[in-house]
Amino acid sequence: MLFSDLSFLYLFLPICLACYFLTKKNEYRNFVLIGFSLVFYAWGEPIWVFLLIFSSFVNYILALLSEKHRERSTGKACFIAALLFNIGLICVFKYTDFFIENINGVFGTDIKPTGITFPIGISFYSFQAISYSIDVYWEKIKAQRSFHKLLLYLSLFPSVTTGPIIRYETIEDDIDNRKTTVTDMSEGFTRLIIGLAKKVLIANNLLLYVDTVFGKTGEGASIVADATVVGSWVGIIAYSMYIYYDFSGYSDMAIGLARIFGFHFTENFNYPFMCRTISEFWQRWHISLGSFFRDYLLYIPIFGKRLPYVSLFLVWFSTGLWHGASWNYILWGLYFGVFILFEMKLGKKRIKNAPTFIMHIYNKLVIIVGFGIFRFTDMNDLGNFFKNLVGLGGNELINEATVTDIKSYIFVIIAALIFVFPIIPLVKKLIEKRSLAIQAAAQLLATGSNVILLGVCTVVLVDTFLTNHPFLYVTF
Repeated sequence: MLFSDLSFLYLFLPICLACYFLTKKNEYRNFVLIGFSLVFYAWGEPIWVFLLIFSSFVNYILALLSEKHRERSTGKACFIAALLFNIGLICVFKYTDFFIENINGVFGTDIKPTGITFPIGISFYSFQAISYSIDVYWEKIKAQRSFHKLLLYLSLFPSVTTGPIIRYETIEDDIDNRKTTVTDMSEGFTRLIIGLAKKVLIANNLLLYVDTVFGKTGEGASIVADATVVGSWVGIIAYSMYIYYDFSGYSDMAIGLARIFGFHFTENFNYPFMCRTISEFWQRWHISLGSFFRDYLLYIPIFGKRLPYVSLFLVWFSTGLWHGASWNYILWGLYFGVFILFEMKLGKKRIKNAPTFIMHIYNKLVIIVGFGIFRFTDMNDLGNFFKNLVGLGGNELINEATVTDIKSYIFVIIAALIFVFPIIPLVKKLIEKRSLAIQAAAQLLATGSNVILLGVCTVVLVDTFLTNHPFLYVTF
């Protein structure tokens, strides 16, 4: 089930909210959320919901044992077992066929791929379980004594399939002591509707344009090869915007939904295209994943601060591999690792003194080209894409088809470029400085805007019922 499905918005969510708020105590509300979360997950994964429950139970037992026997070898063994279990789940279900394909390619063997299906959300809930196990072992948090509460943390439907990756300590108190205020409801529904608009009105239309230029992912190398120079540049800029609006839209919806139920998730995006450097971009983009690798992998005991560059590239190799079982994702991760290293060597003082205009041109080019690597899983397509950018593929600079395509999507492209800037926060700050009457009028206007946005999105979803694109990160 997708947040942008009509069945979710007008069936699942209203029933869930009714059952939740008709229940008075948080203890009972937790069971309501667990039930609806498992139904939400099973809607798309009827079999693998049992894997989610089993994973939660294993992590529940191993965390308790690692905490109880922390000072003994038994505790360490349980902690290592938890890490191996969670990493093993990801490797088995996500990378088995990838490993087999590469073994066959290198050694000329003929091992048959398993064809194993990929459980939705396994990368997200397994990473949450890893962070929970590590934090318990490091004594940052106490192991949860109630299994159903840990199951709630790992299965909570706002984040289970596509993140953000929520630390247990973030919602530890909310599990038992949360309250939903009027402000929570207002801001939660606002974030939900804004996220829906990002997905339905901007991201989906940008993807239509990108597919027009490059063809659908994994299909039609000739389409990529035939793209003009201008078409390739505008197409990859649109693709970069698409990923941002698609994933930040989902994150907005997840954060908003959680807020309605009294949970306070951390932000996952902070206007990343406002960055001045590549390092800053990754401090603003997919924050939950970046902080996960930073906190749990960058200074692991094997390398630590003694070999910082090894740790750096291990982080970026892992970041790339996490996104999918394909070499382009690994190249994408290492590509950004190289520029992070470049900026480290350049030094903060030189970067600070560099002209802002030059820094923005530099980092936007790096980011946009990087998302080209991310887009093309086929190496031939990727090679043609790079040739197209500089006209080495024998392609035209621009043609009539390119102009027609750009004209068809010009308004959504312009809107996408405008709203990467923090316009809404800026407007909020300006209103906060005004009189109470103006603030009240602004609140009324915002409520009306939310209703209109929801209505427009609903009409669009009805019109495109069979072509509503899933969120990109569901596949990761």
